[in-house]
Amino acid sequence: MKFDEIIKERRSVRSFKSKKVDFGDLLAAIDSAIQGPFAGNLNNLKFLIIENEKTIKEISKLASQTWINESPALIVVCSDETHLINQYMERGKDYSRQQAGAVIETIMLKLTELGLGSCWVGAFKYEIMKQILKIPDHIHIEAVIPVGYEKGKAKKARKQELETVLRWENWNVYKRPTFSKEAPIYKAE
Repeated sequence: MKFDEIIKERRSVRSFKSKKVDFGDLLAAIDSAIQGPFAGNLNNLKFLIIENEKTIKEISKLASQTWINESPALIVVCSDETHLINQYMERGKDYSRQQAGAVIETIMLKLTELGLGSCWVGAFKYEIMKQILKIPDHIHIEAVIPVGYEKGKAKKARKQELETVLRWENWNVYKRPTFSKEAPIYKAE
């Protein structure tokens, strides 16, 4: 699949087949994600892979999203801001969030390329989740990514048109771009 096809194919999958996910695919997705850029080349992210059904059910309850139960595997993305804060002070926290978001998206795109479905879950009972997973105090849970083979075909949510999200030079300048869908060359009107 080409990159643009992967982006268009990726959607939030919330219904999974019971088929086990190949552990190598999980590792490939994480490995792809850690090849990206990091502030000061400081990779502050860690990954917890969960395949235990009981633990997945507990996390599903903590997230108040029962569909997570169907997932045969979870990737919990965590961060340790310590080195980023030491290097960049308070700004290190921002870099940590930025890096986590980039890595989460890369994991999901790689999973799509591998024929797997996933969904970005950020709402859960944070402190209880840390206790259950024995995550140290200084480590932050960024997201939970349920992973599996899609059951059915999830509808892709409608996305905003490009022209509705663009500004030029400063926030107050809005110019409607013109472009050809065949060759996306952008020109301000």
